[in-house]
Amino acid sequence: MKYTYKTKGTCSTEISFDINKDIISNIRFIGGCPGNLLAISKLLDGKSVDYIESKLKGNLCGNKSTSCADQLALAVREAYEELNK
Repeated sequence: MKYTYKTKGTCSTEISFDINKDIISNIRFIGGCPGNLLAISKLLDGKSVDYIESKLKGNLCGNKSTSCADQLALAVREAYEELNK
């Protein structure tokens, strides 16, 4: 299933990815720091929701209360919960 998440409080405005059971692939960020977000996307391709959440949830960017990485953790959990209603 293709999933799109509108980010809150970050330079990126949107994250999209595919979710199959609990595996995430094809992560794409709109906006944000291109080099860092491309690296994150490559490193996490094929990883589980739990893995992504355990590594990224709570990471902050500067003095913000969130980050693009934190938003990805929230997005994959939201997608997983929606898929398994």
